[in-house]
Amino acid sequence: MRLFLIAGEPSGDALGGALMDGLRTLLPDVAFAGVGGPSMQAAGLQSLFPMADLSVMGLAEVLPKYRHLKRRIRETAEAIARTAPDAVVTIDSPDFCLRVLALARAENPGLKTIHYVAPSVWAWRAGRARKMARVVDHVLALLPFEPSYMTAAGMSCDFVGHPVVAQPQASADEAMLFRAGAQVSSDAPLILCLPGSRRGEVSRLLPIFRAALTRVVAAHPGARIVIPTTPNVTGLVRSLTEGWAGVLVLDPTQAPADAYARQKRAAFRAADVALAASGTVSLELAAAGTPMVIAYRMNALSQAIITRLLRVDTVTLVNLVSETRTVPEFIGRDCRPDPIAAAVDSILGAGRAAQIAAMDLTMERLGRGGEAPGLRAARSVLAAIGAD
Repeated sequence: MRLFLIAGEPSGDALGGALMDGLRTLLPDVAFAGVGGPSMQAAGLQSLFPMADLSVMGLAEVLPKYRHLKRRIRETAEAIARTAPDAVVTIDSPDFCLRVLALARAENPGLKTIHYVAPSVWAWRAGRARKMARVVDHVLALLPFEPSYMTAAGMSCDFVGHPVVAQPQASADEAMLFRAGAQVSSDAPLILCLPGSRRGEVSRLLPIFRAALTRVVAAHPGARIVIPTTPNVTGLVRSLTEGWAGVLVLDPTQAPADAYARQKRAAFRAADVALAASGTVSLELAAAGTPMVIAYRMNALSQAIITRLLRVDTVTLVNLVSETRTVPEFIGRDCRPDPIAAAVDSILGAGRAAQIAAMDLTMERLGRGGEAPGLRAARSVLAAIGAD
């Protein structure tokens, strides 16, 4: 069997690598072609071109590379035609992947197509599922409530578990060592500050987070604030935290990648509470057992558009998956220092138990303790092709 896989960004590459390992476990003679990054290449893929060519986000970044991206779309579709795979598996990156599938299907209407990561139609833009169904046969969903939305649009769909349940977690000893290294006394809180991984997010959110946490620290002498960063925002974070007492910025450029990953995991496990930007980081915190407050602010135009289109009353995945509303969130105009500070302070007091129960339920529903998501995804792919 030969499969053609496409991933366009690091998160998709990680999913693809785990899927390839799962497929090899079930079908050792499977062959792969396509586009992927380090994880997929380590699993045996020879990438058609560097995945970094596709890792662009936002209108300002895409426009200068538009012709180059169109060429990569055409090259990828032509490679699918040459390879004649049993199926194409596209992984997230829908703007690129669905355009490739449209060209590939025009050349071969009977081509079997599978997409890994369902679009968030439960949150907004419900029409995306119907549009995807024109070129996708089967979907691998990360969240347990997504299959019904996909099948309603005309595709088959399996929930295969979320990759967060397979991520390694720090031990209690590692957490204690981190607290000692950060010079946090046993009776003082350690607070994670997670203002995002994009420069625009950090620029908007970190001043608000700083104002909120300054209020919290005033009420909790000895508190320590830890800010894990990504290489593209480390300098900006340092600039925006200048003069902020009690802050430790974790710099990924000062340590090997695996050492920094261990340090970040230890910080997550050691923290008493986190103030975080909205996103999948809420699931990482839940996996580490760290209570949280979620906050986010977009530019005014984007906020107005999203608010009109939003179909749910919470954007925090822990709240959605657990079917609770235990994680406080402050979105848009509500993203202000005073209410955020009050919510963080509440969690440092008596507001932890309900949230910890919701986080445990979330991890259970996402597949913790069961078969690894990569292997579940592999079983679903083979079943969809008819090769199980």
